[in-house]
Amino acid sequence: MFTRREFLQWTAVAAGTIGFSSNVTRLAAQQQLTQDDLLAFDATGDLTILHVTDIHAQLKPIYFRPPSENIGVGMFEGVPPHLVGEAFLKHFDLTPGSALAYAHTMVDYVNLAKTYGRMGGLDRIATVVNAVRAERGDGNVLLLDGGDTWQGSYTSLQTKGQDMVDAMALLKPDAMVGHWEFTYGEDRVLELIDALDYPFLSANVFDTTWDEPVFEAAMMQEVAGHKVAVIGQSMPYTPIANPRWMIPNWSFGIRPEVISAQVEKARADGAEVVILLSHNGFDVDQKLARDVPGIDVILTGHTHDAIPRAIEIGKTLLLASGSHGKFVGRVDLEIKDGKVTAHQSRTIPVFSDVIAPDPAMSAKIDEIRTPYESELNRVIGQADELLYRRGNFNGTWDDVICQGMIEERDAQLAFSPGFRWGATLLPGQDITIDDLHNQTSMTYPSVYRLEFTGQQIKEIMEDVCDNLFNTDPYFQQGGDMVRVGGMAYTCAPKETIGNRISDMTMTATGEPIELEKNYVVAGWASVNEDVEGPAIWDVMENYIARKQTVTASGADVVKVVGI
Repeated sequence: MFTRREFLQWTAVAAGTIGFSSNVTRLAAQQQLTQDDLLAFDATGDLTILHVTDIHAQLKPIYFRPPSENIGVGMFEGVPPHLVGEAFLKHFDLTPGSALAYAHTMVDYVNLAKTYGRMGGLDRIATVVNAVRAERGDGNVLLLDGGDTWQGSYTSLQTKGQDMVDAMALLKPDAMVGHWEFTYGEDRVLELIDALDYPFLSANVFDTTWDEPVFEAAMMQEVAGHKVAVIGQSMPYTPIANPRWMIPNWSFGIRPEVISAQVEKARADGAEVVILLSHNGFDVDQKLARDVPGIDVILTGHTHDAIPRAIEIGKTLLLASGSHGKFVGRVDLEIKDGKVTAHQSRTIPVFSDVIAPDPAMSAKIDEIRTPYESELNRVIGQADELLYRRGNFNGTWDDVICQGMIEERDAQLAFSPGFRWGATLLPGQDITIDDLHNQTSMTYPSVYRLEFTGQQIKEIMEDVCDNLFNTDPYFQQGGDMVRVGGMAYTCAPKETIGNRISDMTMTATGEPIELEKNYVVAGWASVNEDVEGPAIWDVMENYIARKQTVTASGADVVKVVGI
């Protein structure tokens, strides 16, 4: 909950923008927002937990548009995090046009982005973390990293994650978990973990030969004089959502029985607080909170959801702290007689024009990026409209990538994965190599060109759709729907597998896609080994440089029914 002071501050900021669009009014609104406003918190108890997750190697501030579709099914329909736009604002009592409305929703996104600017930046995150540590005392604060930290940018690809390991060392996390980290391969992951000054926790990762834990499952640490257990959970579907051949000797899975055993062990060892540091995804962790008793706090990641404050599931607090460095999650706990008796929580929005950069982290970021600066800043084109990715279905960045693959690879159709990472560009912004790699930097980038039958295309679409909209969260893998180019279709999320996808048509002609007919398809990020084709960033650099000004197709390719 906000204090009265916070409420008045945020209302004042909102009042500066509602109903006005002049630059003077926007500047005034921005100037009303201060670092003290952003850090204001009704401190409770003596133990503070800070949470960052899904930074995706974004060292610098970015724009990141929240989704316009985040469909929930089954018991999670119409509840956080499956609320967008006006429904999100109403549920969390946020004022339209305010700074928090901009941070959390896509409503009037371009205008508010111009008002409040970029968000994130590891140097601004460092300022937030250092300020909370100074306020509460170093020994009273636990900083936890929810993973997807080492992947997602040009420098992370070039250094194989070393850039983020070096930068995060200055933040001094107490523990982390992983997902995209594993796409550097077993040897590199172990090499980077050996360099960490804090544990890489994964209770759910086992050796396939001996069925023994690969990493530390949990840690016990004294914080504010209390015994605090942290159990780690890496992304359970890593060998399915990403290439198994990169991690052939490790098995994953949700493994609720393993988590339950870890909770029981922690309690037996005297833990007063049990935290699950998770990369399961929001809905998986909602179910896990119901299935595994004894967890006080779940810090969830993977699905890139951000909510202003934690929700309560029974006696468990569940907090999602967003992605790309836009937020730092904070949970304060009061502990009496070995139990949590009170709490406060919120996600702190990291407005980069308001929060001062930490000098030491800024210097480290400059050191990391300087060898690549000329290439990072090389302009290859311009965005004609808002280019974004996040959402259950095609975003405009996805449309551009699909069209680029169709033209550059001489294909009829294109598939692009439903990744949730990738920064946003505003209309009129230059597109640099840095921007392109924020959408494409990964270790299996080959763009294939293959023939698929219409039946195979439908089966692929149905399979991905079930991963997204299965009513049992334990069967969801946490991405968004595969993005398509050259075709349109109807999606019924509440149907069962085999019945969700219909009316597949070619957008160029309006003709139906025939199940027995072959179609030339271009795509990238296949999990199969030895995929042949140029890297996606090379394909897209050629396309963008040739077009110079790029725009999405504008086609409404997905019709959603039954929701």
